[in-house]
Amino acid sequence: MPSSLLIVESPSKAKTLKKYLGPDFEVLASYGHVRDLVPKNGAVDPEKGFAMKYQLIARNSKHVDAIVKAVAEVDHVYLATDPDREGEAISWHLVQILNSKKLLKDKTAQRVVFHEITKNAVLEAIGNPREVAQDLVDAQQARRALDYLVGFNLSPLLWKKIRRGLSAGRVQSPALRLICERENEIKAFVQQEYWSVHLDSHKGRTKFSAKLTTLAGQKLDQFAIPGDAEHADILARLQGHPATVTSIEKKKKSRSPAAPFTTSTLQQEAVRKLGMTTDRTMRTAQQLYEGIDIGQGTVGLITYMRTDSVALANEAVEEIRSYISDTFNNDFLPKNAVAYKNKSKNAQEAHEAIRPTSILRTPESVKPFLTTDQFKLYDMVWKRTLACQMAPAKFDTTSVDITMGEGIFRASGQVQTFAGFLAVYEEDVDDAEDEDNAKLPLLEEGDSLPVDKLYGEQHFTQPPPRFSEASLVKALEEFGIGRPSTYASIISTLKDREYVILDKKRFQPTDTGDIVNKFLTEHFSQYVDYNFTAKLENQLDDIASGQREWVPVMDSFWKGFSKQLAEKESISRAEVTTESLDEACPKCSKPLSIKFGKRGRFIACTGYPDCDYTRNIGETAEQAAEEAEAPTVIEDRVCPDCGGELHIKKGRYGKFIGCANYPKCKHIEPLEKPRDTGVECPECKTGHLIERKSRYGKLFYSCNTYPKCKYATWNPPVAEPCPKCNWPILTIKTTKRRGTEKVCPQKECGYSEVIAPPEAKPAEE
Repeated sequence: MPSSLLIVESPSKAKTLKKYLGPDFEVLASYGHVRDLVPKNGAVDPEKGFAMKYQLIARNSKHVDAIVKAVAEVDHVYLATDPDREGEAISWHLVQILNSKKLLKDKTAQRVVFHEITKNAVLEAIGNPREVAQDLVDAQQARRALDYLVGFNLSPLLWKKIRRGLSAGRVQSPALRLICERENEIKAFVQQEYWSVHLDSHKGRTKFSAKLTTLAGQKLDQFAIPGDAEHADILARLQGHPATVTSIEKKKKSRSPAAPFTTSTLQQEAVRKLGMTTDRTMRTAQQLYEGIDIGQGTVGLITYMRTDSVALANEAVEEIRSYISDTFNNDFLPKNAVAYKNKSKNAQEAHEAIRPTSILRTPESVKPFLTTDQFKLYDMVWKRTLACQMAPAKFDTTSVDITMGEGIFRASGQVQTFAGFLAVYEEDVDDAEDEDNAKLPLLEEGDSLPVDKLYGEQHFTQPPPRFSEASLVKALEEFGIGRPSTYASIISTLKDREYVILDKKRFQPTDTGDIVNKFLTEHFSQYVDYNFTAKLENQLDDIASGQREWVPVMDSFWKGFSKQLAEKESISRAEVTTESLDEACPKCSKPLSIKFGKRGRFIACTGYPDCDYTRNIGETAEQAAEEAEAPTVIEDRVCPDCGGELHIKKGRYGKFIGCANYPKCKHIEPLEKPRDTGVECPECKTGHLIERKSRYGKLFYSCNTYPKCKYATWNPPVAEPCPKCNWPILTIKTTKRRGTEKVCPQKECGYSEVIAPPEAKPAEE
């Protein structure tokens, strides 16, 4: 019989640890969080010192039962949940549950922490247990209570003032503000023209180009040549003059490697380099951390993936340095180990950066055991970690000034003289400007150069780019919104709520997102303020490090927030969702306004319901009039609700059938009957799955008895039961990476079977 029980969060980790710990240990998983706040008012009571009412999470109760049963049989309980605040809180919840059942009498229940799942790290952790750290638990409880109080009080207000089903979050709201503010900057952007003047020349066989930087002793800034006339005038002044090299400046430059990965930089690079979403990156990193069977048993391949620290353990640095010295020549190994400083004041020193658990496990050696995503991510972590201990790259840079009449042109070149860390890894950047790294011929002062071409180039200033997932993560970190472990869920929440959409991998606010943001910035400005949000995060860090008490932090937040809530009850819905337009209704001459409905913003007459004039935003009155001239009547059918005529109408999502008696009768139906897949609904077993379109035009498949049955799936269904879990249907999923496969729509099952491999890329000509 095992005498000890080790409790971890995930089942895959449990399997790995069982192998390391042998027969004396039973290893069970909590499957993540075990308790959460009761989902009703009063779950956090500000009147009673923010007392929190918890309940077991239903889907995990069977796992808690298994833990309870196992605890009764053993002498020692080790709580090995993840090494962060959330993990600490889960351990605390488990102790609370076990104590309430009086199961820990005469037993030890201690916390063990390891940042990598390797035999040595695990055995060392078991040998050095500690008590549950109450400060970390308090910080996590405070975060949960704050999020609850904001969500539970702001969301109903949004329901009343904007529309049902909306929600606001303490951290997601400032993140949405970032995206909306960037969109407003883009809308307000006024393009500005400017010109640059260039000289093309050559020496021997090497061609190069130079740019005019000084004219008549005046340095030229970006807008010094504002238009065509000025550019033509400059060309005329310079034309016909000889070009002579008047100065050459040579410098040696070096470039140091980037620090090893933190959660934030890993997410940014995975988006930029690998095209993975933050969510997918974190899921894949979790798999690499929890352990992969690489032929000689299961082992964790990377250290814990939720970290703000750039520190590396001394043993890891020694192993990396010896690998560099064995693999590269001496110049690639710096004399001393490279140490990186933590920027983040809350980076716990015990944590490390994300690194391979052993640099000797090269990506190629583990490739056969990894999925495509796992390999790509491991390869990137491995290379970044190796590069961070390598010598800087070296460059020779040359700047040449070429005088031509009263103008001075500058040509720059850069040559890499030593690859250093760049032999292994180069960091990507978002929205990078092209650097001028042309190769220059060997030039000397006094050289007379041929003028191959003298010309101007027209440019226009560009609006700031929309955020990509990578640049949004960077901005969240810079503004101190949330913490790296929460970035992926912030982004997922904004997408799931349909507050933003991704267009060409860039974030754009929807009408709903825009109105929610407008409401919050106007009426709850303090709570979407970046400094306020960052200050609160810092206070949570202070609670974690024992420098503050959690209740006073909660108290000062709640005093201001509850006062604001009470003040805002009186705002009318129209005030929030309606904007007046300086235009008269073409039908009744009353003023028009921009309104917000189920499908977003539209233009409508303020005389409604007496006048039913509406048109889409972006559509002129003339275009709307043309559309409305002669409604197409559906012959042989009447409205099933009121017996009126049925017309073909045009809405913002295309054409549909609607009752002519609108707005008195609101009957609508799709113009084309949805395609029936003929597959029986696996949930209610009475309806069929039919093809529908989401509001953004994406196909999905849902039960035709909706709203009675709400079952839906994104991928086309097939009437075949899953061979693994017996779910009545499978779905067909096609991706560039894996080709076409049959997959089980039940996420927790994970069954997939490739039907057609990915198409081979055409060979480059």
